[in-house]
Amino acid sequence: MLKLMRLPTQLLHRKLNSHKGDYGRILILAGSNRFSGAALLCAESTLRAGAGAVTVGIPVSINLAFIKNKTKEVMTFPLPETKTGKLSLSAFSKIKHALKNTDVLIIGPGLDNHKSTYALVRRIIKASNLPMIIDADALNALKGHLELLKEYKGKIILTPHVKEMAGLFKVEVNFIKKNRKLVAKKYAKDYNSIIILKGHGSIVTDGKKKFYINKTGNPGMATAGSGDVLSGIVGAFLAQGLDAFNAAKYATHIHGLAGDIAAEDKTQIGLIASDIISRIPDALKICS
Repeated sequence: MLKLMRLPTQLLHRKLNSHKGDYGRILILAGSNRFSGAALLCAESTLRAGAGAVTVGIPVSINLAFIKNKTKEVMTFPLPETKTGKLSLSAFSKIKHALKNTDVLIIGPGLDNHKSTYALVRRIIKASNLPMIIDADALNALKGHLELLKEYKGKIILTPHVKEMAGLFKVEVNFIKKNRKLVAKKYAKDYNSIIILKGHGSIVTDGKKKFYINKTGNPGMATAGSGDVLSGIVGAFLAQGLDAFNAAKYATHIHGLAGDIAAEDKTQIGLIASDIISRIPDALKICS
């Protein structure tokens, strides 16, 4: 029988006189004209996992459509874009100003691949020291620029699946599949990061003494947007005061458990990422 984790006390108990700022202000840089859904999924999961306030920085051309579809509590931050509808390097000055009122940064879901977007990602990493989750296309922006991870002064959590891990660190996919623990620990240590190597039995490690293999989750979660939901939960737990390793560990557990609960109702084959979000409160309740 699966042994479920009990969440840390600081996630379970809130002071009577608290306000939204006590639970973190999160900025999510995400989305593009093709992948606006990734930004939506990440934002909603962040709120469902307890973050106090969530703002999504998106290309200006999708802002109105995003507003019509977003959860009411999510704030938008329309930003300069490329001609192809992706975040542009010219958005940097606005983002830099916004970072002054941000506790946690999530960057990557649905950004898509454009040289200006990749340059923006690297510029932000150079300019920030906030706790940061780097996911999806933001990982691709770091190819050939891994020194940015070594030089970063804050806490970084990387959330690659096997193919993203292979591309980022120039390691063969088959080697990673056969040596997941070894690879995750090595590159977490080498690049001063927490790594969540996603997949069956997701691995969370700081590359040193801290290591966790997740036991929750199911094959139905191999669906578009599931990783965006995970990044949102990680960001929420960081914003509520957990250290980077524990935020990643507990978020991975809750994400998988929410997926398991959703699969009982929707079936594995019928499961979609928004179903996982809808079950986050149930997973939190079980682990309280």
